[in-house]
Amino acid sequence: MNRIEQSLLKHNSNGTDPKKLLSIYFTAGYPNLTDTAEVIKQLQSSGVDMIEIGLPFSDPLADGPTIQASSTAALDNGMTTDTLFEQLKSIRDEVSIPLLIMGYFNPMLQYGIEAFCKKCSETGIDGLIIPDLPVDVFHKEYLPIFEKHGLYNVFLITPQTSDERIKYIDTISKGFIYMVSSASTTGAKNSFDQDQQDYFQRIEALNLKTPQIIGFGISNHETFKQATQHASGAIIGSAFVKFLTEHTIQEIPRFVENIIGDPS
Repeated sequence: MNRIEQSLLKHNSNGTDPKKLLSIYFTAGYPNLTDTAEVIKQLQSSGVDMIEIGLPFSDPLADGPTIQASSTAALDNGMTTDTLFEQLKSIRDEVSIPLLIMGYFNPMLQYGIEAFCKKCSETGIDGLIIPDLPVDVFHKEYLPIFEKHGLYNVFLITPQTSDERIKYIDTISKGFIYMVSSASTTGAKNSFDQDQQDYFQRIEALNLKTPQIIGFGISNHETFKQATQHASGAIIGSAFVKFLTEHTIQEIPRFVENIIGDPS
């Protein structure tokens, strides 16, 4: 069974008050080129349930300024697709939680989809999140390649996605659906407005077969708690990248504790 599936099953089978899954996104090769594996290991030891490794790209349209800046810095540091795979080649010797690569389709296409998926499988990557790869194109052209290499492809939905489209995505999804909290770019917020909370409730009411994990705008204990009232877990990206910019890797446990515990 794919590690993503295993983790979700564990979090959905803990009785009436299951522990909510926490996934953290960071940009590979940031703050320094050689930091990638150490960040992953620190996140696992801090109690994070799943990690999304950002493959930096020169034109990250869906990302807010914090992640854009980290992507630019990582590229300037010398991060490439080959470098990332080299850094991850022994990661499964020490890391057991699910690992996904999140990135734009162009670098993967340039690398070759078959070759990219093969390397992902060899290095122990469990899934991909590709925001600019349309669901229909994936389903028609790339699904067999992903299945061959045991990879899940995670699809995104937004408040503007129709119920009909969401139900279609649900039928072909494995692992989880990435539920984008707003139509804007990524970025940390201190709370969710009523429209966003109504959206969370609307999706919850659809009773989809695929678990949902909410991302974009989650930055602290309060937003984590709000998001996970209506979903299986939450994803934190910009707030963590900002923390890495201002603190050392060794301080990661403090960041995680402030999210899953009540810092007050």
